[in-house]
Amino acid sequence: MTQEQFGEFQVILVPGLHNSSPDHWQSLWHARHPAFYRVEQDDWEDPDLPAWTARLDQVRARDPRPALFVAHSFGCLATVASISANPAGVAGALLVAPADPHKFGVADALPHAPLAAPSTVIGSRDDPWMTIDAAALWARRWNSELVDAGAVGHINAASKLGDWPFGWNVLQLLYERVHSPHPAVAA
Repeated sequence: MTQEQFGEFQVILVPGLHNSSPDHWQSLWHARHPAFYRVEQDDWEDPDLPAWTARLDQVRARDPRPALFVAHSFGCLATVASISANPAGVAGALLVAPADPHKFGVADALPHAPLAAPSTVIGSRDDPWMTIDAAALWARRWNSELVDAGAVGHINAASKLGDWPFGWNVLQLLYERVHSPHPAVAA
């Protein structure tokens, strides 16, 4: 998939707690595709769902093209909250290694119903932030496709995945699912 293929979408990278380090797959994808937007939080150490969601909404509002989210960890929770509050203009979401919302006390603030856009959850069999069973439960609630990435930890820099071709291939599949003359949810 090339940068030109993404031209109809604003691709928004949504990092999780502590941001994504330079050797994290999100940072490597951003370096390869500098036209992707990257959400920057005021405080990467305080996972405040309303504040993180508001920042994501600000990034979304800068570009009229349909949004295609690529989120990681707590960034997945902010992404789901954003889509739930305002589904207009959302093409889809790749939700990688979501953080367990119960660990952060935000489970009740998240939708327990299908998202209004196509989505894929990628879970890991040994993720310390969310078990694969919990990832499957949230994927069912959100009507997301679940992809089992195997035992790859939290799917972050510590997992030593490099630019993570597996994840890129899953993003390609999501892109193909949402690529149509009318990919976004109607306003």
